[in-house]
Amino acid sequence: MDFLEIDIYTESAAVDVLVMQLSELGITGFVIHDSADFDEFMENKESNWDYVDDELMGLKTVPTHITLYLANDAQGLETLAELKGALAEMRERDAAFYGSLDIHIGNVREEDWANNWKQYYKPFNVGSKLIVKPSWEDVTPADGRKILEIDPASSFGTGQHHTTKMVMELLETVINGGEKLLDLGCGSGILSIAGLLLGADNVTMVDVFENAVNTASENVVKNGFSESVYRAFRGNIIEDAALRGTISSGYDIITANIVADVIIAMSPLFGGFLKADGTLIVSGIIDERADEVLNALQSSGFTVQNRKNAEGWNAIVLRAVR
Repeated sequence: MDFLEIDIYTESAAVDVLVMQLSELGITGFVIHDSADFDEFMENKESNWDYVDDELMGLKTVPTHITLYLANDAQGLETLAELKGALAEMRERDAAFYGSLDIHIGNVREEDWANNWKQYYKPFNVGSKLIVKPSWEDVTPADGRKILEIDPASSFGTGQHHTTKMVMELLETVINGGEKLLDLGCGSGILSIAGLLLGADNVTMVDVFENAVNTASENVVKNGFSESVYRAFRGNIIEDAALRGTISSGYDIITANIVADVIIAMSPLFGGFLKADGTLIVSGIIDERADEVLNALQSSGFTVQNRKNAEGWNAIVLRAVR
C-alpha cells in the first residue's frame, strides 16, 4: 500500500496540544521534529559527550514539525480532509500559539492530492436506503435506494470515513418521516442531506467555518432540495448564546459528528435544542475517549439507545431523559 508523508509545521509550545488533536482524529503514528529537544538534551546531559549522532544534531536547526503517514487511499484522503479542517480551526483560534500549521504532503502537489479522489471515490451503498456517489460517476440505484451526491471538497464529509458512514446508518433507524434535524459541525452537509433523503422535513446546519456552511448549503440544493427546507449558520454554539437562540429548540434529532472534546463541551447544551423525547447521535469518537464522552452525556440527562463501532471509531445514539 502507498502512503502519503505529511509534515505539519508548528511551534514547540504547541506540539503536545497538536499531538492530542491528531489522536482525536485517530492518527496515532507520527514523528516529532523539534529543536527544543536538542536544547533540552544539551542542558540536561550529565556528562561530557565527544559525539552526538547525526539525527540528534539535525534537530539543532530544524523547523518544528510533526511527520505522519496516511494511506494513499479513500480512507486516508478522507482523514486528510478532516485534518486540514481541524488545522484551519486551530489556526483561526490561536495562530500565535500554533504557528503556521502549514502542511507539506510528500511529493504530492496541493492541487493534485484532491484529484486522487477520483480513482478511489466510487459509488457505495450506506445502510439499506442510500447510495452515495460523486458527480462524475453515473449510477442506477437498485432496491429503491436514493442517490446522495457529494464531491470531495475542503469541507470534511464524503461518507467514506467510518464516523460519517455510521451516522448515516443510524439515521436510517431513527427517521420515520417529518422530523426536524439539527446538524452540528455539518461539514459538507452530507448528514443533513441523508436526513432529508430519509424523510426528515427540514434541517438546520451549523459549522464554525464559513466555507463549510456555504458548501453544505450548495450541496443540499445540488441534491434537489429547495432553500425552504434548510437553514445554515456559521458560529460556535458553545460560546455564542445569541446563535443558540437563533437555532432555537424543538428538534427531533441532533447529529454531532465532531471530536470527543467538543462533544463533551456541548453535552450540557444538547438537551435545550431537543424535544422531550428527542434523539442525539454523536460520532467521531475514538475508543480511548468513548467512556469519557458517555459519562458527560449521561450526566447531562441522556441514555444510550444504540451504538456502532468500526476500526476504533464510535457512533452512539442517545435519548433525552426528561
